[in-house]
Amino acid sequence: MLMALGRPRSAPPARQCHPALLVCALFALTLTARAQQPQPEAPQQPAPTTASPTPAPDTAQAPAQTTTPAPTTPAPQAQPPAPTPDASQAPAAAVPAQPPAEAPAPATTPAAAPANSPSTSGAITEEALKQQLVGKQFYLRGGYLGDSLSFDEHGRVLGHPPQGSYTLSILQIDHVRLTKHKVELEGTRFGLHFNEQLAYEDSSTASDKVRITPKKKVVKLTIDREIVVNPKKKKESSKSKGAPVKPALAPAAAASDPAPAPAASAAAPTPTPGQPAPAASTTAASEPAELSEADQLKASIAAAPEAERPADPTSVTTTTSQAHANGVLRNALDAIFAPGLDERMMAAMPDFWKLYYQAVAAKADYRPTDPSIQRQNTVDQKAHLLTAFEPDSNEYAQAAGVAGMALYHTIIGVDGKPGEIAVARPIGFGLDESAVASIRKAKFAPAMKAGQPVPVMLDLVVQFRIFSKRTAAVSTPDPAEKDKPAEPILPGPYSVHPAMQPQPQPQPNN
Repeated sequence: MLMALGRPRSAPPARQCHPALLVCALFALTLTARAQQPQPEAPQQPAPTTASPTPAPDTAQAPAQTTTPAPTTPAPQAQPPAPTPDASQAPAAAVPAQPPAEAPAPATTPAAAPANSPSTSGAITEEALKQQLVGKQFYLRGGYLGDSLSFDEHGRVLGHPPQGSYTLSILQIDHVRLTKHKVELEGTRFGLHFNEQLAYEDSSTASDKVRITPKKKVVKLTIDREIVVNPKKKKESSKSKGAPVKPALAPAAAASDPAPAPAASAAAPTPTPGQPAPAASTTAASEPAELSEADQLKASIAAAPEAERPADPTSVTTTTSQAHANGVLRNALDAIFAPGLDERMMAAMPDFWKLYYQAVAAKADYRPTDPSIQRQNTVDQKAHLLTAFEPDSNEYAQAAGVAGMALYHTIIGVDGKPGEIAVARPIGFGLDESAVASIRKAKFAPAMKAGQPVPVMLDLVVQFRIFSKRTAAVSTPDPAEKDKPAEPILPGPYSVHPAMQPQPQPQPNN
């Protein structure tokens, strides 16, 4: 009985201890819950996250992680080769340092490469120039004469070639050759010959074109080209100018580990400590190798054969845009050639040609704008020429056999000097310019009306002819006659006796 009563007395204390165990279990659960709460924040710090996953998530380890986050970071970094996860952490720490340095490069190069690279905007080809030029006739702006002409990349003539009439500057392009530094053209020169028609007559048959260049010769023209330099070189130089961004990343690396920072800053002298050092040394080695636009131009000209080098290397310009170089070449061709008598050709002509083409457009004869100018049939005494003149011909007209008459309207002032001159019936081949120059040098007697000099319009007919031995103004001795010894003149007794000289016959008286 006593033993039976004693057992129940020991049971109640066991029932009282059960709630305490429940409280302890609840407390342990709360501790584990709190230990699990900071785990999502741990990935923000690379060092603590690598050390925390190795132990099991127990309640006793949770305070250990919270109390020692800083001392655990140097331990895994000091021993990277031992565990495999530490080896994966080393590239993970190096990868975030590289993207910020590479980020500016893709941001700049793709934006500039499509706009400036020759692949996106194709260069003008030789075939395209042939289709545009070969077999066609153009007026050579400026009237430059000669068989060899050179122009810069803007179409400006180089040197001081002689200039003549536009009627001698028709060029037919026969061959085109395109090189990197210039355009080479070969052609034939033609002269414009008028068929003695007045301005108001039919202009469709008023002129024809006569070949000037001999058959075995050609006219050569060269046009320098603007050089396209490598745009990538320019962008790499700008990237090197943006290299100071790297020191901004170096302090971040120094904050995590002070040892790599001096290694990165002294990458050039000590390339062995790590991988970032060789990368820095390669960029430093590539920067001196970059060439400026001027150096690229010099290297390109030096590498080209002498026959393909520009005519004036000092005036050649550079660009990084192929489209810009194409536009410069097109503008140069337009500045050199004219498909017809456009506005720029007319603006560059002398006044006597402008007046002629104004009359052609109006299909009427020339009329002076000043109403006070009278005609020859309305005055008492007509204006007339006081000095004789004969305009000079030129080698082109003589070689082509161009001759004939031309008519010019000339205003003779009250002082007897010629004023405005208009071509009425041209002849072409540069002879009209010679005729106008001779008229301006001539002297005239003014017209008179009511005893006073008055201005009148005088029509002058000028004759051009082919000079030869028969038609030359002054005959030149034959070279064969020069070598022939002259007959001696015998003096005194050896002279012819007067009785032997032929006597004049008497004329019959009417």
